[in-house]
Amino acid sequence: MERKLILEDGTVLTGQGFGSSEGKVLEIVFNTSMVGYQEILSDPSYTDQAVVMTYPLIGNYGMAEADYETRIPTIGALIVREYNDMPSNYRSSQNLRSVMEQYGICGIEGVDTRRLTRHIRDHGSGKVLLTDAATPIEEGLQRLRRTELPHTAVSRVSRIDVEEIPGKGPHIVLIDCGAKENIVRSLVRRGARVTIVPWKMPSDRILARRPDGVLISNGPGDPIDVPETIQTVKELIGKAPLFGICLGHQILSLAYGASTYKLKFGHRGGNHPVKDLRTGRIEITSQNHSYAVDAESLRRTPLQITHINLLDQTVEGVSCEKDRAFSVQYHPESAPGPEDSGYLFDRFLERL
Repeated sequence: MERKLILEDGTVLTGQGFGSSEGKVLEIVFNTSMVGYQEILSDPSYTDQAVVMTYPLIGNYGMAEADYETRIPTIGALIVREYNDMPSNYRSSQNLRSVMEQYGICGIEGVDTRRLTRHIRDHGSGKVLLTDAATPIEEGLQRLRRTELPHTAVSRVSRIDVEEIPGKGPHIVLIDCGAKENIVRSLVRRGARVTIVPWKMPSDRILARRPDGVLISNGPGDPIDVPETIQTVKELIGKAPLFGICLGHQILSLAYGASTYKLKFGHRGGNHPVKDLRTGRIEITSQNHSYAVDAESLRRTPLQITHINLLDQTVEGVSCEKDRAFSVQYHPESAPGPEDSGYLFDRFLERL
């Protein structure tokens, strides 16, 4: 199947299609990870996004049942240089194409992903139309101009019902804004009892469950699109230890009165160096976000900056010792990826 990518500035790239054939308008971003396409495909944080994979060969180790970050992937599309439809991996149960067809995810291969990544770096992330190669360019541009990207991603990926996972250790309430399963696995491995609640559960219902601590998860989109969660976290401050990851980091910062802004092309990959300002230690981290906390805005809050990104000096972590609250912009639960930051789960549980 011949397919076409049309960007907002009129740039056009063509290739062969795989996965779903449905045409879509999405936000285009890139990820520099060398492995982990299954985790990327199934990460709820990529909802409504077309992800350019900078590593050239995708699909070669198939899809393993144990490696999903959510059971129903909501990513918009994958854009790759070369797709491999014959995986070699004893753990694989399906190939990537069949999974993408099952969940309505578009794919295009044969694209010059180096050129496309440079375009995103130069011009920033924006809208892209994945469509049939026969679609006239002007028609595609008109569709891009009249289509607004939705602001409802969190509500579409969060659990609707409460889920209880037994454990003999401390009780953690996880606010699900699009939580990756490896966050849950990381807590359970440490013996925690985990209660996963929907993104807009009020604070009084969370406190009624008598949690030892509350974790605010990762998730898709702009943090200001979830004012209900921000209000909930604001009301939880000082009443329970708090830990935020990625979107949860932004939500916690907003709850304290800071502000956020959109990065030019975001951070997505498994090799971002982050410095812990308290110890001087540098961690190699996995990241996936479009927005960042404004460092200047933190001056009017009791939050202290604890971590910074060494590539662009953006805020990567904050903390308020008095309230036993802290958060990081990166992913300590990354899998596959660097394991430098797993200690953050231990630190959270120690604070309880």
